[in-house]
This record gives sequence, structure tokens and C-alpha cells, in this order.
Amino acid sequence: MARLAHLLLTGVTAVALATPALSRADDSTDCASGKGTLLTGEVIATPTFVRGKPLKGIPLSHTHIRIRGDADGKAYDLAVDDVFAAGYKPHVSEVPPPLDAIAVGQHLEACGLPYPGGMHWVHTNCGDTPTRQDPNGWLKVIDANGVPGPNLEDSRKYCDLWPHRHSSHRRPRNE
Repeated sequence: MARLAHLLLTGVTAVALATPALSRADDSTDCASGKGTLLTGEVIATPTFVRGKPLKGIPLSHTHIRIRGDADGKAYDLAVDDVFAAGYKPHVSEVPPPLDAIAVGQHLEACGLPYPGGMHWVHTNCGDTPTRQDPNGWLKVIDANGVPGPNLEDSRKYCDLWPHRHSSHRRPRNE
């Protein structure tokens, strides 16, 4: 009986230790299936607010977050669309919640569209079929145990600002 308990405890411990790696592997697969590229890294500067042009009267502001990539140690700029953050309020010129809680030293996981020196489109694509140019992305904080949290860019409140791809119009580039 003691041997069985030891084997069970060893198995549970192995699964618990592997869970962060498995979670990251699952997110990598999910990001690829959403036509995005996965980037993880440590926040190296306080997130900053950047004004944006209005679309149908709603300002398309951004939060810029600088991270140091885990894979290569390079600095990257994440251009995060504020309208997809749950706490976004039009005409308020500040980083919206929950993005305002991101702090230097935290680890982030971004799934989106890379550009030289950074990544954008790290948000939901509002249910459209993902493509390489319009991935179904996300932004997640990775906790101290290496487990990614919920998508901070999953609000669909303003999805109606953009026509769906099946119509005769394409979404404007707002990054």
C-alpha cells in the first residue's frame, strides 16, 4: 500500500511539474491554429498609452508594452488595441484595465502578428475565420508557476466597429 501511495504521489508530482510546460505547449498549438505567432517575454517598461484615430467615433488607442523575449533576449514592442481590453472606456486617455495592472518584471504571452521589432493584433478577431493577416490573438500574464492566465484582450464589446470579412469590406488596420 505504501508503494502504491508513493507511485501515485510521484505521478501526481510529475504531472504538476509538467503542467506549465504542457500549458505553454497547448497555447503554442492554439496560437498556430489561430494563425498567430507566439511570443513570450518579461515586461521591461511600464505600459504606455498612445492616442489613436477614431473609427465611428470610438478612439482606437493603444497600450504599448516593452518586453524582452524569452527565446532570444531581444526587446519587443507589443502594440495592444485598447478597445479589446475589458475596462476600455472611449475618450479616457489612460491605459485601461486590466492592462494597467501589467508591471515591470511580469512575464507575458502574446499571440498575434509580428512586425519588425514587435507584435500587434494580440486580441480576439471577433469570431472571424483567422488568417495570417488577421489572427485570433491574445495577451496573457504568465504567473509565477509558469501558467498563462486569461486573455486580457478578449472583449467583444466593440467588434461591430469592423465589418466581418465575409462582407465586401475588410477591417481597417488600426495598429
